Amino acid sequence: MTFETLGLHTSILRAITDSGYTDPTAVQIQAVPAAIAGRDLLVSSQTGSGKTAAFMLPALHKFATAADSLEVTAADKTPNQERQSARSRGERPRFQAAKPKMLVLTPTRELALQVTTATEKYSAYSRKIKAVSILGGMPYPKQMQLLSRNPEILVATPGRLIDHMESGKIDFSELEILVLDEADRMLDMGFIDDIEKIVAATPESRQTMLFSATLDGVVGNMARRITKDPMIIQIAGSATKHENITQKVHFVDDLSHKNRMLDHLLRDESVDQAVVFTATKRDADTIADRLNIAGFAAAALHGDMHQGARNRTLDALRRGQVRVLVATDVAARGIDVPAITHVFNYDLPKFPEDYVHRIGRTGRAGRNGVAISLVNHAEGINVKRIERFTKQLIPVDVIEGFEPKKSAVASRSTARKPGGWKPGDTRSSGGGYGANSNGNSSKPGQRTFSKPNSPSSNGPRSEVGGGYKGSNPRSGDANGNRRSFGDR
Repeated sequence: MTFETLGLHTSILRAITDSGYTDPTAVQIQAVPAAIAGRDLLVSSQTGSGKTAAFMLPALHKFATAADSLEVTAADKTPNQERQSARSRGERPRFQAAKPKMLVLTPTRELALQVTTATEKYSAYSRKIKAVSILGGMPYPKQMQLLSRNPEILVATPGRLIDHMESGKIDFSELEILVLDEADRMLDMGFIDDIEKIVAATPESRQTMLFSATLDGVVGNMARRITKDPMIIQIAGSATKHENITQKVHFVDDLSHKNRMLDHLLRDESVDQAVVFTATKRDADTIADRLNIAGFAAAALHGDMHQGARNRTLDALRRGQVRVLVATDVAARGIDVPAITHVFNYDLPKFPEDYVHRIGRTGRAGRNGVAISLVNHAEGINVKRIERFTKQLIPVDVIEGFEPKKSAVASRSTARKPGGWKPGDTRSSGGGYGANSNGNSSKPGQRTFSKPNSPSSNGPRSEVGGGYKGSNPRSGDANGNRRSFGDR
C-alpha cells in the first residue's frame, strides 16, 4: 500500500513526498479511504502511529478537490475580499465571524501547534487552504488577526474556543468536518462540558472523526452520541505495547543516588535527545538548571511558562539545540520529535495511562526508543500497577558502580526469592525482579548502557570534557574534570 493508492490529491502527494514519507501507517491505510468516502470514524490508536495525517490528509484532499472546481464570483466574495472592498471605499471594515470548514479539538496547546504545523506541511501545494491555531496563552489581538483570515481549518483547545464562540467571533454554520484528537485526554482534563457545547454548535450534517487511546467508558459513550454509523478502527500491535521501546527500571536509594544515576545515563553516547519527566513544575525547573550546570543543553517545559517561552523551547528541541527536555505530563503532550531516543521517568506518574503516554514520546513512527524509570524502593507497587495496565514486565537493570544499597527484590517480594536479590537473578513467573549475569536486563538483544569509568560518581570523572559542543552533551570544569549535576 502506498499513498498514491489511497487516492489522495496530487498536490497532497507532492507535499507528502517532500516531507520524506514513503509508506502509510496502519491507521492511515484504514482511516484515509474511509474518511475520503465521508464516513464518521472512531479510531483507537496510540500516539506516534500517524493519526494526525490519518484525519488531516483526507480533509485536505476534500478541500483541494473542491478548490479545483471553485469559481469565485462577485456574489461569492470571501470576508477578506469584502474587507478589502470596504477599505477601498474609505469605510472601516467590520469584523466578521470566521466560518471554518474543519475544526480540530486537542487537549493541549502543544498538540494543537503540532497539528497546525503538520497541516501547513501537508497543504504546501494546495490552493486557498489556511490553518490557524486558537489557544489559551496566545495574545487576544493575535487571535483576532488569525480569525480575520477566515481560515478553512481551525485547530483549538476547548476552553479558548468557547470564549470566541460566546463572543460571536466564530460561526460553525458551514463546518463540514469535526475532529476530536486524543479525546480520552480531553475528558480526563475535564473538558467534557465544553466539548458537548462545541458539538451542539456544529451542523448535524458534519463528518465526525474521534481519535482516542481507548474507546471504552465515558469516551465510548460520548463517541456514540456525536457520530452517525461510524467505522470503528482499532490499531493494535507494537504501537499499543510499545514493543519498539526498550523499557527498564533502575532502583535508587535516595535523591542523591537518583541524580547521579540520571547524570550517568544521560551521558551515554546512544542518547541523542531525551525527555525527563517530573511530578512537579518546580522540579522541572530545578532539574533543568542542574543539568545545564553539569553541561547538558537542557530546558524545562511546564504549564506555568508563557506560551511564547514554551514555543521557543519546543522549537529549540526540534532544531536540536535542546538535548534534554525536563517536562511535566500535561506540558509534554503532543511532542513529536523523531530525534528523541530516550525517555526518563525521574518521578513515576500517578496513573499507568500517563506512563504509556510518556514513553510514547520516543520510538516515534516505528523507530526504536528507550524508556527508563528511576524508582525508589517504596514505589515498587506503582511499577506493578503499570505492568498490569500494559500487560508487560519491565526488567530491572543494575549498572556497576551505581548499585542500590537495598535489594530491589527484597523490597518488593522477599518471600518469592529467599536471600534477596543478587546479580544473576531473573524475574520468575511469580513476579520477582532481577538482571542477568552482566547486571543488565534479561530481555534478549536489549541495548545496555556503558559502564562508568569508576565505581563512584562522587568525585571527578576520569574522562575529560570540554563543555557542551554540538551533539556531545558532556561537560568539564576548569581542570578538565567532568562534573555531575548529582554532586551539587
